[in-house]
Amino acid sequence: MLRYLRRRLLQMLIILVGISLVSFSIMHIAPGSPVDLLVERNAPQSEKDRIAHIYGLDKPIYVQYFKWLGLVIRGDFGRSFISGEPVLKMILDRLPYTLYLNLVVAIVIYLLAIPIGVISALKQYSWVDHAVTLFAFIGQAMPTFWLAMLLIYFVAIPVPWLRTSGLATYGVNVHTTPFLEVVIDRLRYLILPASVMIFTSIAGLARYMRSSMLEVIRQDYVRTARAKGMSEHTVNFKHALRNALLPIVTLLGFELPILFSGSFILEVIFSWPGLGLVAMRAIGQRDYMVIMAFNTIGATLTVIGTFLADLLYVAVDPRIRYD
Repeated sequence: MLRYLRRRLLQMLIILVGISLVSFSIMHIAPGSPVDLLVERNAPQSEKDRIAHIYGLDKPIYVQYFKWLGLVIRGDFGRSFISGEPVLKMILDRLPYTLYLNLVVAIVIYLLAIPIGVISALKQYSWVDHAVTLFAFIGQAMPTFWLAMLLIYFVAIPVPWLRTSGLATYGVNVHTTPFLEVVIDRLRYLILPASVMIFTSIAGLARYMRSSMLEVIRQDYVRTARAKGMSEHTVNFKHALRNALLPIVTLLGFELPILFSGSFILEVIFSWPGLGLVAMRAIGQRDYMVIMAFNTIGATLTVIGTFLADLLYVAVDPRIRYD
């Protein structure tokens, strides 16, 4: 087990360095530069060169990369070219709001998608199965930004109780407002963005769970369990479901980067004060330090998520060993 862990950690390190190198190179090759936003439109070239020298943007790409990598190793993502604020502080200030939205959505999705997928598999070709299939096709085909616009126009406008932008009403906080009133106020702002994310995500996961469950219940050991006289409930939910969850564990490992990144477009549409607004603004302003911080943290969470998923396989399936 220790040998496997050492090998995986080394692989993760190599992958992260490779991703950072490719991202850094692509970002600098792309047209545009933060210098163009830091100087006036008709500024002389000498002024642009001076600004580029101050920020080290006149140095070769490999020199800039190793300088940035040295900062990251020390836990420093540098400062924003535009605002001058430490990048790590910018992320940590907005991270709780993104985690709040995406954690609620992830819990609801898994609590609903797994039972829906299992029921659809056990009632294959019934009206329930056909309804889930239709629901999955619609959910996967519908763009999130378009669904968000529909909800704003057809739901939020006729129902003014729902809010389409922000996180909470000014003055309503946990320190001076009754708890129940705070919860209701937060729900007014949470329902619309969460509904869009749940609808577009739960369909695919339920369909995925259905396919996995159908594959497992056709295995020989399931038929053997039925032949021994076990009840359908025991066969389906004690023997089949556990093995059917293996692919879901894989998807669960990818929830870490999703919790961090979430849906940037939805956060912009609903003016949710999370990381989406920061990321979109950084991309538009070619703020290299902020963009690289998002790429690095997202890649790190992805490889950690896949690593944790591999470890969860052992807990779900006793046949798997990493000795």
